[in-house]
Amino acid sequence: MKRLGERIKKKRELQKIQLNDLARRVGISASALSQIEKAKATPSIVTLKNIAGCLHTTVGELIGENENLSQNPLITRDDIKFVEKNASGTELFLSSYHDPQKQMETYLIRFTENSDVEGFFAPHHGQAFCYVAEGVFEFHLDEVAYPLKPGDNFYFDTILSHRVQLTEGLTGELIWVTTPVNT
Repeated sequence: MKRLGERIKKKRELQKIQLNDLARRVGISASALSQIEKAKATPSIVTLKNIAGCLHTTVGELIGENENLSQNPLITRDDIKFVEKNASGTELFLSSYHDPQKQMETYLIRFTENSDVEGFFAPHHGQAFCYVAEGVFEFHLDEVAYPLKPGDNFYFDTILSHRVQLTEGLTGELIWVTTPVNT
């Protein structure tokens, strides 16, 4: 709860709102708000929602929901989240925390024999980088084929048509880093 109080105070000060003024807007005493900011009291859900509204933010932001990237930059193997499996058998895993401010998405893609990335990445304005961790692939960029083997990497504009397929071996892995669709 200490971080909650710190976040409230920081948001309030950034917006140049006096403690008394915010307390009045929220409908609590200045003393109560001071206790919340000093982590000596815990606000009710209703009070927290009112504070968030008055500070033009969300409850999630105040409780630190989006601080994973700055507060915990380490992603362990256990933190990697399964996203989906496509029709060819390729599995897509998210290798980064959710953060609406992040400027890239990082994925681990696991391939089975002859599988591909069909359906995972729609063309959009941005860039992508992929690194071959395991397997032999054929990367098609605007219908030009490029062979890729372990240790190779590929950097391209994501607006161009592209597809990747495992061509040799029973399994393969790519690290795929791309700008999010919403940037």
